Amino acid sequence: MQLTIPPDYRSILDVAQTEQAIKLVKDFFQINLASALRLRRVTAPLFVRKGTGINDDLNGIERPVTFPIREMQDEGAEIVQSLAKWKRMALANMGLPAGYGIYTDMNAIRPDEELTNIHSLYVDQWDWERVIDAEERNLEFLKKTVRQIYSAIVRTENLVQAYYPEIMPVLPEEIHFFHAEDLALRYPALSPRERETEIARTYGAVFIIGIGGVMPNGEIHDGRAPDYDDWTTATTQGHKGLNGDIIFWNKVLNRSFEISSMGIRVDRDTLTEQLRIRKMEERRRLYWHQLLLNGKLPPTIGGGIGQSRLCMFFLRKAHIGEIQSSIWPEEMIIRCRNNGIHLL
Repeated sequence: MQLTIPPDYRSILDVAQTEQAIKLVKDFFQINLASALRLRRVTAPLFVRKGTGINDDLNGIERPVTFPIREMQDEGAEIVQSLAKWKRMALANMGLPAGYGIYTDMNAIRPDEELTNIHSLYVDQWDWERVIDAEERNLEFLKKTVRQIYSAIVRTENLVQAYYPEIMPVLPEEIHFFHAEDLALRYPALSPRERETEIARTYGAVFIIGIGGVMPNGEIHDGRAPDYDDWTTATTQGHKGLNGDIIFWNKVLNRSFEISSMGIRVDRDTLTEQLRIRKMEERRRLYWHQLLLNGKLPPTIGGGIGQSRLCMFFLRKAHIGEIQSSIWPEEMIIRCRNNGIHLL
């Protein structure tokens, strides 16, 4: 069991205040996010048909929760793991023009998740997706979008401080950008996770570019499925990848803290290449993949922003279970209770 107990931890807000603050954060942030990126809210599915390629495969190894549908001859359905691919279908069906998009409350169950201070079986995030022009499939547009999201996050932190003066803002004014390959050169003796720790500790808020592709040193910074984010397109800076993670320095846990995974999505060519690299070319026959390969899905940028993660960071909580209700090992519950960490 991986559990961090911060020395002399004391929650700034009690349970009642925490519940109020969670609503404050969620309401304010999603309005600002929607305004910044020109998104409209839509209703999203909790489950999708099995075997269509619509569900998010994350790193490609996680098992989705499945169940049979009695009224459909026991056809299989899967609880979503995220909505990365479903959103592109929704945008195609809505016919939104470039520059506009959607966001939704995504609720998922990930049974293979390792249970820690920041990982739960239950996942809640704002999943968003925006139609772009083909010429916007570049690194500068990705960075521009990251800055817009980060500005909404900083405004939300300032709002929290206005309501709860004892919670002082800690985020820097600007977010800093680093490619995973640059971090490998900067910290050659460290693992990818340790590199994230050092760069987040130094800068407070960073966006690490190029997640999923093999770097010159033979490593992959972190896993990504081959069929949503583009991690193979070469940029003018000489690196590969049009995706990345927003990572903060979490002073409560004394560690790096991922808030969002996002990126410019695969087109027909990059889907084909990334399936080849991962030896998953049989996926080309799946329903969703056929839509993309036949030009029926728009070019998009999108991602997910952790709702509980963001609330946990803003409210200076030591455990995600102080923000959301989930299931935890009994040993974890007892240790948390004995150290002032109230799991909902």
